Amino acid sequence: MRRIKILLVALVSLFHLQLRADEGMWLLSLLREVNMDEMTEMGLRLTAEQIYSVNHSSLKDAVGALDGGSCTAELISPEGLLLTNHHCGYDEIQFHSTVENDYLKNGFWAMTREEELPNEGKTITFLVRMEEVTDRVLEGVTEDMSQEARYAKIRSAAATITEEAAEDNRYEAMIRSMFNENRYFLFVSQTYRDVRLVGAPPESIGKFGGDTDNWMWPRHTGDFSLFRVYTAPDGEPADYSPENIPLKSKHYLPVSLQGYEMGDFTMVLGYPGSTDRYISSWEVQELLDVIHPNRIKIRGIKQEIMMEDMQANEKVRLQYASKYSRSSNYWKYSIGQSRGLDNLNVVAKKQKQEEAFRQWVREQPEREAIYGDALKNIQMAVEGRREHASAMQYIEETIFRGGMESVLFARNLGQLEQALSHPEPDPELVGAITEGLKEISEIFYKDYNPSTDRKVMTAMVRLLVEEVDEIYLPENIVEVKTRYKGDAAKYTDKYFQKSFVPYREKFLAFLENPSLKTMRKDPAFQAAKAADKYFQILGMTAEFEEAYGLGSRLYLKGLIEMYPEKDFYSDANSTIRLNYGTVGDYRPRDGVRYLHYTTLEGVMEKEDPDSYEFKVPEKLKTLYREKDYGPYGSGGTMRVCFTTNNDITGGNSGRPVINASGELIGVAFDGNWEAMSGDVAFEEDLQKCINVDIRYVLFLIDKLAGARHLIDEMQLIW
Repeated sequence: MRRIKILLVALVSLFHLQLRADEGMWLLSLLREVNMDEMTEMGLRLTAEQIYSVNHSSLKDAVGALDGGSCTAELISPEGLLLTNHHCGYDEIQFHSTVENDYLKNGFWAMTREEELPNEGKTITFLVRMEEVTDRVLEGVTEDMSQEARYAKIRSAAATITEEAAEDNRYEAMIRSMFNENRYFLFVSQTYRDVRLVGAPPESIGKFGGDTDNWMWPRHTGDFSLFRVYTAPDGEPADYSPENIPLKSKHYLPVSLQGYEMGDFTMVLGYPGSTDRYISSWEVQELLDVIHPNRIKIRGIKQEIMMEDMQANEKVRLQYASKYSRSSNYWKYSIGQSRGLDNLNVVAKKQKQEEAFRQWVREQPEREAIYGDALKNIQMAVEGRREHASAMQYIEETIFRGGMESVLFARNLGQLEQALSHPEPDPELVGAITEGLKEISEIFYKDYNPSTDRKVMTAMVRLLVEEVDEIYLPENIVEVKTRYKGDAAKYTDKYFQKSFVPYREKFLAFLENPSLKTMRKDPAFQAAKAADKYFQILGMTAEFEEAYGLGSRLYLKGLIEMYPEKDFYSDANSTIRLNYGTVGDYRPRDGVRYLHYTTLEGVMEKEDPDSYEFKVPEKLKTLYREKDYGPYGSGGTMRVCFTTNNDITGGNSGRPVINASGELIGVAFDGNWEAMSGDVAFEEDLQKCINVDIRYVLFLIDKLAGARHLIDEMQLIW
């Protein structure tokens, strides 16, 4: 069920009347009837069965969703070797790093299977099968039902279908709505829970260019990392155990050393996170007026404070590297997308499409009866929720997204409060809860610095006091306005003086003899409880949900009916999709043409020893000077990255770039700055997918890391 709160963080994109081959998030089970003829004409030499098959191994068996869909990864050997982006493995690289063994700075390479590092919570999910179940899900659903009754009927049907498909819990089964809840598909998948870090280049390669080059072309980033999937001895998914064995890959991608040329066919499979390419002009305006400005302002303040502390202290740099990276990525994204939406005049284009829809509806009374109120309902909902949406985003960004780390961590005490509130608390239950809290506290405090949290929290409290109407503020922030007369620093001073949560020793001491009275008096716990104001505001938006859900569903249903000759694709929703296109250059502005690839020479040209973003490892410079590229370079040149016109969005990071023969030629990791509006307005002349060349990956594994044994696992195509 779509929730209005999702729109606060969702990536969104625009409907275009003219669909091109390089635009689309295509469902694998529909390829045969929708896409195969065109893909074959463009050069594809595979059949639909070789891409997606239920009964035989196919490309879909080699491509999985990391951690439920935050990134994509692909199998590249028969022994479970997994390739993804460096930034998709960044949390694990950072987690295993210490000041003494800084894998972020120096890289990490397991030279034996025993050296591969386990990662609690890291998962990879592969699709087993999918099928459309629209008729079953919507059986008995009528248009005169309320949205609440409609959803109840759909949930009931979906529960029955997924229970049948799970096969005694061997697989996971879920039903996802498509085309704005007009169609429904069943996805059956299998998740592996023992995924170990195998290798990663130093971040001077894996994040070369940092925030400066993020979303930019030309790009020179070796954005990759390697993991390995392990199973129980019987081949089934299992939690980590020394007895586990490498996955016997059902299918893995051959690795091509033949490269690519301009115009070569490419396709990508992956798990794109979220798009909304059929949204209205009012929602685009909401992005420009509310969502992006809020994110840019709040994250910019947080990041400046974190960076100052990271540059001043090596330990803090390691603790906050991943947190900073997660925050800055979509901070810059919001800057670029706002710029693109303005430049492309997207609101006006959407309004033009909406007026054409209104005219089409007015042509027939039957259409007016069904679709006449669709756009009115959307407008009413979006405009009505505007103030609520802004307040919710402020709370989300300032508290839940790293603005108040100790407050967020204190929310874990809720279960303990419930247990201690019982007239006669169960000692065994309390003991089990405290042991669990001790375990998660080890992870929290490893990457937590009270001084940094204090600085960021002071800035975030000040923002809430100054920017958000009091009716939307959590109770503790209201207290800052009244008791502390708006002095955020005074409030946080007392917070860090009185709370045991920001300090590991005090927190563990509390758990040894937990007291309900002590916990409820603690400022961090009080702030954590007060943060529930977010959900109260969410409840205020309920009055707009029915109108929005009905309006958006009927608007897209009407568009599909309005253009019966068009092949529509459904928005991304973290389910596997395929996109196809070609290798190519582009012209970002008058008089400028960007070549479709970059080389190692560009890395050396960008080198700046005084900038942490543009440092170059000495060994890489030596390999460059000696032109020691092995079989991976050509004509004395080592290609680094290349561009295609494949459709990319969040969640696609790490997805394989595959040639016409089904061979791996690169790994996608970014989009380009000139088309940052692409998730809202797909720009066919500018939209580019930025990929690291697989030959650069192999060169770094072999020549830089000396990990030739990993390449020996792969099937190389010469």
